[in-house]
Amino acid sequence: MQNKQAITLLFLANIISGLAQGISMVAIPWYFVKIVERPELFASAYIVITFLTLFWGLYAGALIDRYSRKKLFIVINIVCGLSIGGIALYGFHTSYLTDFLVILVFGITIFNYNVHYPNLYAFGQEITEPKNYGKLNSYIEVQGQTTSVLAGAFAALLLTGTQNNMLEIAGFTFHLPFDINAWKIYEVFLMDAITYVAVIFIFLLMKYKPIIKEQVHKGNLFSRLKGGVQYLKDHPIIFIFGFLSYMLFAFTLVEVHVILPSYVHKFLEMDGNVYASAEIYYSMGAIFSGVLILRAFRKMNTVASIIILLVVVSFAFYAMAIYKLLWVFFAGNLILGIANAGVRILRTTYIFNHVPNNLIGRANSVFSSLNIIVRMIMIGAFALPFFNIDDNIRCGYFVGVGLMFLTLIPLVFWYKRIISAEKK
Repeated sequence: MQNKQAITLLFLANIISGLAQGISMVAIPWYFVKIVERPELFASAYIVITFLTLFWGLYAGALIDRYSRKKLFIVINIVCGLSIGGIALYGFHTSYLTDFLVILVFGITIFNYNVHYPNLYAFGQEITEPKNYGKLNSYIEVQGQTTSVLAGAFAALLLTGTQNNMLEIAGFTFHLPFDINAWKIYEVFLMDAITYVAVIFIFLLMKYKPIIKEQVHKGNLFSRLKGGVQYLKDHPIIFIFGFLSYMLFAFTLVEVHVILPSYVHKFLEMDGNVYASAEIYYSMGAIFSGVLILRAFRKMNTVASIIILLVVVSFAFYAMAIYKLLWVFFAGNLILGIANAGVRILRTTYIFNHVPNNLIGRANSVFSSLNIIVRMIMIGAFALPFFNIDDNIRCGYFVGVGLMFLTLIPLVFWYKRIISAEKK
């Protein structure tokens, strides 16, 4: 594999930034559910943020295909680091952050995600040989989810602290020689901001040589966006597959940020360590998937593999909606991690092999925009009063079952045409 130094530094940067960002993104939803007890405010804000990313995602795709991916990483980290760092320092100065500022950090991080991950995959495709695409995507998944395990563990510790020298995490109890106080939300944000600065220096050290040099499409923003849309219009099977295989990811994002914290608080009636532990089990499943998914389905085509994963995760959603059992909750998150990561690896490898690198940012931005619309619909539904009454939030997992069913029908219908395109 060429560009090993660049790929190693890319992974290192992703680990450092992913750890602190992961803690923040676990802490913020729990903050609104448990600390200030305003989950409906967070859900409403999440709808607005998701709507805004609809436009940002399209623009980000054009930026990824137009400019140096390395330089784009540096600029985004400077902007996010300064913004979140300023909010954190204000919190230290006043010993308090308003709900708006906490939501603002969440929004900044979401906006970062919408350029970070498409840029990460486009950069990976740019510096990796086609024969190593599957391996690269598996490495990215394993690295990212290992980081998420650590983020979940630290989030469980920082959200609730410890009492009587005992730490409860992932359903286990550990005895410590001392107690740890829960962190304030602005202390978490300061740690987050510092990692952005560290990542900037890592990217400054990075040197690489593109594997394939393709023509960079210049011109105005509209003409560049049109190029991505036109490519998918000319290749409808890629569009259909790319859109449908993104549905589990859409539900997973909404599940993590909207359903999960209320589900733990109102249905399971448990505390922050259980909520954060869900991230650990999810990430363990994703790591397992990253290591073994390509081997497990090596004799099957991409579509059949994805169909199996969607069926399995549907059963997990159903069980989580029905049973008020901690082991079912943890097992469900483990299965979700396996399925979501597996679908993402298979999907991304398929896209890498079918979409040119100078168009992949814009093509992905089209998929991302449609995915955002689906998420907005779900977030809006979960913000309805029904889901905030008693333990009705568990019905959100029935919505997940329904979405998987609606995804499976067209995948089965278009099955032969998609696998025919895969073999070309």
